Amino acid sequence: MEASVEDIVIVGAGIAGLATSLGLHRLGIRSLVLESSDCLRVTGFAFTTWNNAWKALDALGVADSLRQQHQQIHGMVVTSTTSRQPPSEKSLKSEGKYGEPEIRCVRRKLLLEAMARELPIGTIKYSSKVVSIEESGYFKLVHLADGSILKTKVLIGCDGVNSVAAKWLGFKKPAFAGRSAIRGFSDFKCSHGLEPIFLEFLGDGVKSGFLPCDDQTVYWFFSWRPSSQDKELESNPAEMKQFVLSMLNNLPDKVKTVLENTALDSIISSPLRYRHPWEVLWGNITKGNVCVAGDALHPMTPDLGQGGCSALEDGVVLARCIAEALTKTRQRKVGETAAGELDKDEFRMIETGLNNFAKERRWRSFELISTAYVVGFMQESKGKIMTFLRDKIFSAFLVGLLIKRAEFDCGKLIIS
Repeated sequence: MEASVEDIVIVGAGIAGLATSLGLHRLGIRSLVLESSDCLRVTGFAFTTWNNAWKALDALGVADSLRQQHQQIHGMVVTSTTSRQPPSEKSLKSEGKYGEPEIRCVRRKLLLEAMARELPIGTIKYSSKVVSIEESGYFKLVHLADGSILKTKVLIGCDGVNSVAAKWLGFKKPAFAGRSAIRGFSDFKCSHGLEPIFLEFLGDGVKSGFLPCDDQTVYWFFSWRPSSQDKELESNPAEMKQFVLSMLNNLPDKVKTVLENTALDSIISSPLRYRHPWEVLWGNITKGNVCVAGDALHPMTPDLGQGGCSALEDGVVLARCIAEALTKTRQRKVGETAAGELDKDEFRMIETGLNNFAKERRWRSFELISTAYVVGFMQESKGKIMTFLRDKIFSAFLVGLLIKRAEFDCGKLIIS
C-alpha cells in the first residue's frame, strides 16, 4: 500500500496532542492528529487547572471561553479523618510569582471540544490506531491498524501511558505507583451547595478530594492502595461507588451527597502510573524527527494536579520549537525542494527543534514527577510517625507547594 505524505503527524487527540496541533495552527502550520477512538476521549472527567495551565490556554486562545464555564477556586481545606487536628484552611488568593493564583476545575470534555473547534476541519482523523513506526530514509512511516501507512517529516507521540512512540524511543512502560484512583463526576439538577473550595480528606492510607466545576457539577477522586480483592472493582461502577461510600462514611453529609448523586456511568477506576524521573533525565525524549509529549513523556501521579497542566505547557513549547525549525527551513529553501521531500538539512533543523523542546521540558518533567510522587507518598502513608508529620507539618505547607509548582510560564506562541 502506498503511503500518504504528511508534514507533521501527532498521535493522540488528548490534551497534549490537541494543544500541540492548535499551537501549530496558530503559527500557520498544518498537522494531522490520529486518534484511535471514534470520538474525543473524555476519560477522567475533569482536572485542576493552575496558573501555568491558564497561561498555556491564553497562548492557545481558548482560555476566555473556558473561564466563563468554570468557577474559580478560592481556597483549599485539608482535613485529617484519623486525628483530632483541626482542618488546615488556606486561601488561594495570595500573590505568587505571577500574581494571584488562578485555579479552576475544568471539565475535560469542554477543554478538548474548545481546542478541537479551533482546528481546521479534517485535522483530527478518528479510528486511527497506530500499531508501529518504521524508518524510511529521513521520513517515518506510521502503520495503522487498518493497514494504511502515513509518511511524515515529524512524528509526535501524545498517545498516553501506553505510547507506541515512547516505546520506539526506548522508554519503558510506566511503573505502577502501588495506588489506584476512583474518579467521579456528579451533575446536580440544581445547585450542589458547595463553596468554590478544594476539599481534601486524608487518613488511614487513603485520600479523597472534591472540587466544584460550576454551580451544578462537582469532580471528585478517591485514591488508595488496593488489595488483590479490589481488582474486581475496576469493572463494576456500582461496587466502586459503594466501596468509596463505605470508606468515606465519616465525611460531612454535603460531601457524601456528592458521592450518592454520582451516576454509575460517571465513575471510573484506574491504577496510578508514573515514569521513573531518572528515565526522563537520561532517556530519549526525542530522537531524530520523533518526540513525545504529555503522558507519553511524563506520566505522573495526580497528587500535584499537574498532569493536564503540564501537557498544555508541552503543547505550547513543542509547537513553538517545531514552528521555528520549519520556518527557518522554508526561508532557507524557498523553491529548492519539491513538496513532500525531506533532505538532510531539513531533517537536521527539525531534529534541532525537537532537541530544543527536550531541553526545555526535561527538568520541568523531572521536577513534577518527583514532587507528585513524594506528595502522594506523604499523604497516603500509614503509621503514627507519618500521620503526625502529615497532619502537623506537611498539610500546612501543601498549598504553598502546589502553588509553587504552578508558578511556570510556558511563553507565547511567537517564533524568533
